[in-house]
Amino acid sequence: MNRATLTKLHLIAAAFMFPAVLMFLITGALYTWGNKGEWREDTVMVTLEQPIAQADEAALRGIAIEALAQRGLPAPSGSASVSGEGDDISLAWTGARSEASVTATEDPMVAEVAIKEATFHRWLVQLHKAKGSTVFKVYATLLAVVLFMLVLSGLIMGLQVKAFRKLTIGSSIVGLAAFAGFVALG
Repeated sequence: MNRATLTKLHLIAAAFMFPAVLMFLITGALYTWGNKGEWREDTVMVTLEQPIAQADEAALRGIAIEALAQRGLPAPSGSASVSGEGDDISLAWTGARSEASVTATEDPMVAEVAIKEATFHRWLVQLHKAKGSTVFKVYATLLAVVLFMLVLSGLIMGLQVKAFRKLTIGSSIVGLAAFAGFVALG
């Protein structure tokens, strides 16, 4: 592939993925320093049609969805997990924009639903943490592939130009040493 074509592909890919790169850079940097965004939290009591001890995962999800819908929130985009059994059964359901947990109360016909709604920053952090939909996970995987291709094409272009070859090789060696050092100190 000639350098002009490689440069055009490099520029198109970089420009297309710039918004996603920026989101991952900002949320990752802030998260590293403890800024994860905020959740708006609420707890509601839901009257059940059958005792919670008889509920399965689908029934618990239904309880969560109903409580979220009453607040205009979508169902969580991540996975749900059920723990316990009988009167101690509970559901934890994570996501990017919202999260919900359903737990038993002293009254077997009432469940407690804890609802969390993400602020915009927290929503982006949740996407960064792979709590989004499958569509977003595919997009994030595409981003990873494109970032690899950008670095690879930049490296190839650096090696193709005789004036930049030594600089490219030297920077690669220093980068590898720095990576090994930071990992060892990590």
